[in-house]
Amino acid sequence: YFDALDEGRLDRRAAQIAAAREALADKRAAAPMFKRRKLAARIADHDAYLSVLERGTEDCDAYLGYLCDGVGRARVVGDVTPAYGLLSAERLAAMARMASDVRFVYLLRDPVDRLWSHVRMMAARRSDNGKVDPARAANILKRTISGEETQIVRRSDYKGALETLFAAVPQARRLVAFYEDLFTGDAVARICAHLGISAQPAPVDAVVHGGQPLEMTGEQRRAARDWLAPQYDFVTATLGDVPARWQTDLAKV
Repeated sequence: YFDALDEGRLDRRAAQIAAAREALADKRAAAPMFKRRKLAARIADHDAYLSVLERGTEDCDAYLGYLCDGVGRARVVGDVTPAYGLLSAERLAAMARMASDVRFVYLLRDPVDRLWSHVRMMAARRSDNGKVDPARAANILKRTISGEETQIVRRSDYKGALETLFAAVPQARRLVAFYEDLFTGDAVARICAHLGISAQPAPVDAVVHGGQPLEMTGEQRRAARDWLAPQYDFVTATLGDVPARWQTDLAKV
């Protein structure tokens, strides 16, 4: 929602949600009875979100109402998307004021791994058959390093994102953690503590939205590491210790 506001794309987001809603309706019509209730709930959720988007103007109270609808006894309501890493300082500051207690969690993944995941995703999206073509992925990577793939470049800029976050959100209301520590470290416990809830187990073995596999060549990895060296340097200087995965790539830059 907030990235659509920042970029003036509420109409486009509404069209996307409306199309997704119609696809769900078609799926429900053809689904067996035991699946229809869950699909109906998803359709109702899309309708509620559309009612906010179709206002055509900023209405954070309406969006907060949408997020909190049916919250019951839950202590935390979350809004999660990588796109929020691109928000302006002004937008982040406004988000921090939209309720009495708003807390931010920003997860950082090894820069080369994040970049290659993004490249593979875009290669699949641009393919007629939805498959990752190595030649297309290689071209997207080259275009990114040369500055032509502007969205991938923006999302690779941890330095800019962190500087914006630090300027907009008080330290007590933000937590920066590492993606890799979700699986081998204490990141989940730290996130729970930051959110003011008791430690919860996380199903870290479950793969969600997994990308299609494609190994980087040695030349591609070296080029990506060199391009991303300022990101490794900034994060290390700012946050101190980084996960072993980061150190492996950092040592080779």
